[in-house]
Amino acid sequence: MKFELFIAARYLRARRRQTRGQPIIGVITAISVLGVAAGVASLIIALAITNGMRRDLQDRLVGSTAHVELMRTAGDGIKDWRLLTFRLAQMPHVQAVAPGLYGQVLISRGARSGGALIKGIIPSDERNVGNLLQSITQGSADDLSPASTDTNPIPPIVIGNDLALTLGATLNDTILVTSPQGELTPLGLIPRYQRFRVTGIFASGFYQYDSSYAFMRLTDAQRLFSEPDIISVLSIRIDDLYKAAEVGKQLEAAAGAGFEATNWMEQNRELFRALKLEQVVTFIVLALIVVVAALNILIALTMMVMEKTRDIAVMMSFGVRPDQIRRIFLLQGLLISSLGTTLGLIAGYAASLAGSHYRFIRLDASVYSIDYLPFAPHLTDAVIVAAVSLGVALIATLYPSSSAAGVLPAEALRYE
Repeated sequence: MKFELFIAARYLRARRRQTRGQPIIGVITAISVLGVAAGVASLIIALAITNGMRRDLQDRLVGSTAHVELMRTAGDGIKDWRLLTFRLAQMPHVQAVAPGLYGQVLISRGARSGGALIKGIIPSDERNVGNLLQSITQGSADDLSPASTDTNPIPPIVIGNDLALTLGATLNDTILVTSPQGELTPLGLIPRYQRFRVTGIFASGFYQYDSSYAFMRLTDAQRLFSEPDIISVLSIRIDDLYKAAEVGKQLEAAAGAGFEATNWMEQNRELFRALKLEQVVTFIVLALIVVVAALNILIALTMMVMEKTRDIAVMMSFGVRPDQIRRIFLLQGLLISSLGTTLGLIAGYAASLAGSHYRFIRLDASVYSIDYLPFAPHLTDAVIVAAVSLGVALIATLYPSSSAAGVLPAEALRYE
């Protein structure tokens, strides 16, 4: 062990004598270690939460919806959608293409009602671009298939779990779907309505979808919205979701004039920007805990220098250089910070891994879009937090180490 490191470690582990303020220095040193540990653990947990929120939201958004959506800019729908679907499915990076017809409706059952976004689909195609139909917990989407043998005169519909709770609907209940795109009569515009039978209920865990999404057969949606053989969107899944913007431009060019592509990043840009800002602000606020702990390190080392003035003078009398004295106290501060950082990393990662495994913190899905608090600790976060912790501690040791290096042996030993 180098001389400076040996002396620094010796000062920290030496038995405290009940003289000259040694117990106070020991208490302040212990508080410094605990302060650094608390700050580091808080940062690791906070970053794990923000990473988990971002990961879960992204996974659910991308898993529940298409990577790219292609639609007409004029808003009059896509007429030759079968030929266009076949052409786009042959393009590079495209894995699946599914037609869909969106429409806002009012769904009611008895005295209960709620707004919903209906999507007319072909189930076999829709399953290839999104996972919502795979999250059905009651019933199934088999009756939505064009090849279904269902003979019930009331057409089927699949709704979200939270929407079902709002309506008080269960499997095989009949609900009334009212479309504002009605018929023009001498009395004015009369909304079009039709009864549907609930054949499936899905629970994706994402409140936006579970509370306001519903699926029906494409032909039923076209009939409800008076759109014969027209769709509003082509949903597309690609092999690399981070190339969605680039592939979207290629799809626009292939589709021709009058088409516009949007992707999952554009649709959720504000959400992910807010999460990133929250992560930065959280890091800055919680880093103040480490700064406070660094001030405790400064106080502890300053008192240590005052208490060890005679020892410093004796070492300098034996030929120890001022730069070696400076390094002794720099290393002492780094040892305190390293111990606190190590304890904080262990505690932070243990808490994050426990939270990720047991999911013991539940959330209101209507507020946070997900129903539990996710944790996703990253190794890069540990590197950044440890670097910040050690860097702040190093700055805190500059003053006391410089003071120690400036001790004059003759003055210090004059009255000894």
